[in-house]
This record gives sequence, structure tokens and C-alpha cells, in this order.
Amino acid sequence: MSEQNFKAMRRAMVESQLRTNDVNDPVIIEAILSEPRELYVPEARRSAAYIDRAVPLGEGRALNPPLATARLIVEAAPQPGERVLLIGAATGYAAALLARLGCTVVAVEESAALADTAQALVGERPGITLVRGPLAAGHPEGAPYDLLFVDGAVEALGDALVEQLRPGGRAVFASSERGVTRLCAGARTAGGFGARVLVDSEAVVLPGFARPKTFTF
Repeated sequence: MSEQNFKAMRRAMVESQLRTNDVNDPVIIEAILSEPRELYVPEARRSAAYIDRAVPLGEGRALNPPLATARLIVEAAPQPGERVLLIGAATGYAAALLARLGCTVVAVEESAALADTAQALVGERPGITLVRGPLAAGHPEGAPYDLLFVDGAVEALGDALVEQLRPGGRAVFASSERGVTRLCAGARTAGGFGARVLVDSEAVVLPGFARPKTFTF
């Protein structure tokens, strides 16, 4: 497919999937239109880069659906100059969008293959630092962050990530419970961390965030 074909598909995604689901901020729309999502999926799957579902990347991982990532960005309302801890960098798509919005992004990825791809695609871009390691551990060496952006679904967010936020810092993520994923937003306060559900939405489930099993007789 030609570059023009992909540009047309990108525009159609914005008009049919995003604008109809409360993604209307012109700055965010411009960032999405400017970033070729097809580059972030395996070549054999590029024709599916703009469909409204996750795109498999291999090793049991997938690129989050475009609507999930876009809605999380809208809710996060990232501002130029903010420091963002991105969990689940995958091949680098969300990191690229956040950098286009003027953020300084620390993007964590634990899959060696995905991290290699992300390094090739966005590793040299200003404002993006790729970190290889467990997703649930984050990158405390770079804390505190203004925004925690989890580009996928987790059963339990975990204190290790929340504690890397500055007081007043925001978090966006998807929760996963009994097969249902929901987009969520929260903030760290002096009293702890609270989050609210935004909307049910398909989101990829990230590894390493399973809720601890409770003992039963």
C-alpha cells in the first residue's frame, strides 16, 4: 500500500473512530494524523494498523487499539514540558505521540524484541528515553513524574508505579477485571491514590500486573 493509502486510512480512523468518541482536541488530532501508525506494526499486518482493535505484535503482545490510546491521551491532557512515565512502550507508538505533544517521555518495555523495534523507530527522537525492564517496576531513577501513562490494561496498578508520581501527579490506564477492560484516570494526593472509571473499552492486557491470588479453602 502507498503512503497516500495509509494517510487516507489514518484520516478515516480519526473521523470514524476517534471524533465520534470524544477525541476532538485539535492538538491531539494533529499529533495522531502526523504519526504513521502503520510503522509500529509488523509489515504483514500494516493493512490492519487503523482498524478499531488491537494489532498482534508477537510474543503474546499487541498494539493497543487506537481509540484506547487516544482516549487515554485526551483524559491525561499532557502539557508541553511534562515528564511522563510510559508503561508498555511496545513498538513506540504512544511514546511518539506523547513526544509530539511536547512531553519528555521515559518509556518502559520488558520485551527485548519490542524494545529493539521501539529503539529503531523512536530511540533517537528528542524527548524519548527507552528503558528495558519489568513493566510493573517502572523507572524510579527518573522519578518523580507528572504523568503515569499505562498503554494497556492491568488487574492491579501497584504502589511501585504510583509512588513514582509527584504529589498531584496524574495517571491514566485501563483496568482488567474478569475479561472486561475499562479506561481509568486517577491522581496521587497526600492521602494516597484514587482513580475513576471513564468508559468500557477494548485494551490490551499487559504482563506482570496480575492481582495477587487470595487464599480460599
